[in-house]
Amino acid sequence: MDILQTITQEFNLNPTHAKNILSLIDEGNTIPFIARYRKEMTGSCDDQVLRALSDRLTYLRNLEKRKEEVSSAIGEQGKLTDEIKAALEKAVTLTEVEDIYRPYKQKRKTRASVAVAKGLQPLADAILAQDKALDVRREAEKYITEEVKTADEAIAGAQDIIAEIISDDAATRKKIRNFFFNHGEIASSYVKGKEAEDEAKTYEMYKAYSEPVSEIKSHRVLALNRGEKEGFLKVSIVCDAEFAKRITAASFLKDGGEASKLVKAAAEDGYDRLIAPSVEREVRARLFDDASEQAIKMFEINLKPLLMQPPVKNKVTMGWDPAFRTGCKICVVDGTGKVLDKTVVYPTPPQNKKDEAKRVLKGLIGQYAVEVISCGNGTASKESEIFIAELIKEIKEETGREVGYVIVNEAGASVYSASALGAEVFPDYAVPARSAVSIARRLQDPLAELIKIDPKSIGVGQYQHDMNEKRLDCALGGVLEDCVNSVGVDLNTASVSLLKYIAGLNSAVAKNIVSFREENGKFTSRKQLLKVPKLGEKAYTQCAGFLRIDCGDNILDNTAVHPESYEKAEKLLSLFNYTKEDVRARRIADLREKLKAYGVDKAAKESELDKATLTDIVTELMKPGRDIREALPAPMLRKDIMGIEDLRPGMEISGTVRNVVDFGAFVDIGVHQDGLVHISEITDRYIRHPSEVLRVGQVVKVTIKEVDVKKNRIGLTMKKKNK
Repeated sequence: MDILQTITQEFNLNPTHAKNILSLIDEGNTIPFIARYRKEMTGSCDDQVLRALSDRLTYLRNLEKRKEEVSSAIGEQGKLTDEIKAALEKAVTLTEVEDIYRPYKQKRKTRASVAVAKGLQPLADAILAQDKALDVRREAEKYITEEVKTADEAIAGAQDIIAEIISDDAATRKKIRNFFFNHGEIASSYVKGKEAEDEAKTYEMYKAYSEPVSEIKSHRVLALNRGEKEGFLKVSIVCDAEFAKRITAASFLKDGGEASKLVKAAAEDGYDRLIAPSVEREVRARLFDDASEQAIKMFEINLKPLLMQPPVKNKVTMGWDPAFRTGCKICVVDGTGKVLDKTVVYPTPPQNKKDEAKRVLKGLIGQYAVEVISCGNGTASKESEIFIAELIKEIKEETGREVGYVIVNEAGASVYSASALGAEVFPDYAVPARSAVSIARRLQDPLAELIKIDPKSIGVGQYQHDMNEKRLDCALGGVLEDCVNSVGVDLNTASVSLLKYIAGLNSAVAKNIVSFREENGKFTSRKQLLKVPKLGEKAYTQCAGFLRIDCGDNILDNTAVHPESYEKAEKLLSLFNYTKEDVRARRIADLREKLKAYGVDKAAKESELDKATLTDIVTELMKPGRDIREALPAPMLRKDIMGIEDLRPGMEISGTVRNVVDFGAFVDIGVHQDGLVHISEITDRYIRHPSEVLRVGQVVKVTIKEVDVKKNRIGLTMKKKNK
């Protein structure tokens, strides 16, 4: 296989760009670095395409390696023919390679291997040849020994060998696998005796369920697998067994009289006993793998906008971790996230100490000039929200002060609070108090706070705990890395949790950076990174452009301009009579216009820059220290509250998308329960998946379609009303 050609075709790339990408990856460059600083070499491929390409490259190389291993293993047996070589050459999946290897793989004891040990292989070969002149019984009598007592026993053993030969045939297995995929149905039912259990109700729709394998949606595959794993469902693939048996026998049957009847019977036995159970497992595994990849993809799609939510910067924030019996944990942080004060109040049942809570909180809000309250959406959040709405209303009436509040998805806050990292950051705080700090900070800078939490605990996606953990961690780690590097981090304030996701760095080097900072004071130049232990030239090249230094010696250190391009950036500035001090003072507002008038190609040539890099540099020079998240819609600040009982069908309301799944999207509309917009209610046009239209954090207009107060369910629609 020509891997370069395959990659080029599959990703529809220019051959030169494809070759460059493979070289850059093989040289050890990170995906964020390649995506940002080697655009001219890659045709401006983004990080998502590069990650997909890198995954595919790994698969294809593993495929080629496995082909070599199989070829070598068969060759050692002296059975490597030109036909097998050609089949291996043509194989495009690992499954096909394993099918080819199956007949030559050492097996544990089987009925066929027992028959071979008894010397029945020649009889099996004779029967499989299906010569019309063959008298099977007379031939079988030649194989009667102490181990083989009768001719019937010899024939049965020979049929076991034939059944395994047919089962091991790569072409036959491929046909049966395709038959299962194209014509099989996946069916489920309750496990006997489990129907009455409360947990079984979760799987009620699958109690007598069937659907074509070719049509089943990934979320249903995952639901069936989980129900089976938990012992509530029995799941199987059913298909026309008689037709499948005809497919199995077709390639081996000849018009050979008695021998052919025995081969047909052996083929049917091979299907029932060997092929069908094995292929069913393979198909189920393939369905699960495909469903897992879809779920992981959805997790990636949801996680990125959640991490990239605009920060609510420079606002004194009150973090509110709601609870009943143990009270609501309160923490006030300044605009940089520094903890100013903390307390516990009891405005919720069973204590209901509302007046006391109002007195304490009004004091804190006044003392620290709190501008916004960030309230978690967990247990007692509805009761807390009602209280917060009353509180800020009274504050406005009494003082004229405007205080808003935001309901923050607190998923993972408790996990972080109880983690070793939470204890390390706040050793003197109780676990609930750490939660309140996290809830406040995830409003101020979602990326910096959520990065500390295991992505699987963040609360987006579906069935994440059923996924292959290594594959999920790898995929989500890529999302975290892309987000952190696309935003960049302040070298003088970033935590180890943030720094370890910067291209070229790891946990150990990130800790060394923080230690160096603590021992030597703030970084004033990116070049100082080379003094950090274990951070060499290669790591510096990868990471430097993503690390910012505010108020440093060189204004370019507070941009995404890479140090390798500093001289060229200065040449570009001098073309238009600007200096770095003009950049610092924001006196280059007309740079784009001057560049356009001068000619981009001409400027690129004279400053020795390619056009893609020049464009990026100009953007950075015009706004040093910029945060790309600020261009996105800010979180909705609330001043009042509604309950589910206040909702009526037909009401139009604004909401924020909290999660996108295969069958729709959950939208926060300001009541305790998120509403569901089913995929069929998202738009009037046909869409294959909700992610084509919606993303996490997006503010949308929805109409209440139905409300079930008892079941706490809200149905929403985004479709336009018929005029």
